[in-house]
Amino acid sequence: MPVIETNGLYKIYNEDTVPVYAVNNISIQFDPKEFTCVIGPSGSGKSTLLNLIGGLDTPSRGTVTVAGQRIETMSESERIRFRLEHIGFVFQHYNLIPVLTAYENAAFIMQLQARPEEEIRERVTGLLEQVGLGGRFNSRPSELSGGEQQRVAVVRALASKPDFILADEPTANLDTKAAFNLLDMMKQLNEDEGITFLFSTHDQRVIERAGRVVTLVDGALHSDERKS
Repeated sequence: MPVIETNGLYKIYNEDTVPVYAVNNISIQFDPKEFTCVIGPSGSGKSTLLNLIGGLDTPSRGTVTVAGQRIETMSESERIRFRLEHIGFVFQHYNLIPVLTAYENAAFIMQLQARPEEEIRERVTGLLEQVGLGGRFNSRPSELSGGEQQRVAVVRALASKPDFILADEPTANLDTKAAFNLLDMMKQLNEDEGITFLFSTHDQRVIERAGRVVTLVDGALHSDERKS
């Protein structure tokens, strides 16, 4: 059973005047444990597609089924709760909370879920150590490099064991070494944890590591290639 499925998905702006098809009739499935990237030129609809899948935006037409549930029919409060329980997000600009430590940022989603403190401590401590941040628990974002901040963001997304992670241009602000380290870490976590990763990216470094490459052009599905 696919973890993500869209059918006849559209996102149209200015529909009553001069329509702009940000997403144009996309029907696609993503299976558990995939490591997939969505590519295409600027304005091709990559981020919009991820936002629709993640329930951060609502479609003009079509359906989005995530973990067996139709999210486009949910109320805003239902989508917020669904995202909290099922989807991990990694953003280009990290989105860490400046006044919180690396540990507190990484634990934030699990705390919102009201998980037991012992479970949070065990899970977050183990993941931060796994990604090489065992000595940075008490560092705030301003004291971390870009690569370290992005690793904290990935741990935050992974900690609650979501059904999948959406990563929107996660390497865009990283130098080559930090980007390679982050990608290697995410690929290893994908294999070890079995969590589905779906990226939007321009970055060739991400594309080379993906097991599947989906290309969008002008909001429409142009190609869908799986690597052997």
